[in-house]
Amino acid sequence: MIYIKLLLTFMKIGLFSFGGGYAMIPMIEKEIEGHGWLSATEFFDIVAIAEMTPGPIAVNSATFVGYRTAGYFGGLIATIGVAIPSLVLILIISRYFFKFQKHPLNTAVFYGVRPVIAGLIATAAVFVSETAIFKEKLTTNLILQLFCNPLNVLNIGSIFIFIVSFIILRRTKFHPMLVIALSGTLGILLFYVF
Repeated sequence: MIYIKLLLTFMKIGLFSFGGGYAMIPMIEKEIEGHGWLSATEFFDIVAIAEMTPGPIAVNSATFVGYRTAGYFGGLIATIGVAIPSLVLILIISRYFFKFQKHPLNTAVFYGVRPVIAGLIATAAVFVSETAIFKEKLTTNLILQLFCNPLNVLNIGSIFIFIVSFIILRRTKFHPMLVIALSGTLGILLFYVF
């Protein structure tokens, strides 16, 4: 039954994803593609929506994926699934964390987990870049085409929006929501109007 699959899949994602929502993106993508629930492009669109809406990106992504897969009840089940492991773990950890906060073993665990979290976030950045900057998901053949004929491989409009957004965020004090709204407007102009 789809509801049980959604619950178990998102409980697994919630249990084994450390480092916040961005670190969960590669795992969510792998599970969704493994089950055939959404394509990579559809999942990227969901990540973009989850990024823009209030709330944690992992919960928003779970809700959207569950909804797209099995309707309202699927969204509820996926959201509960992704939240249960965090809730249980934080209740257990909060009971003992301050008692053992300065313990060398605790410190060593955190030093060991930090590089993995950085790797997961970097993987999420590569995933988002693949689906935003390139017209197709990167393969060896596509990488070879990139050197021969980059205009057939690269999404020039997306690259333009990325550069403009990056410059605005790095050089000005614009609020990120304004940059998202500007990027959405540029997207409408570049991909829909022209």
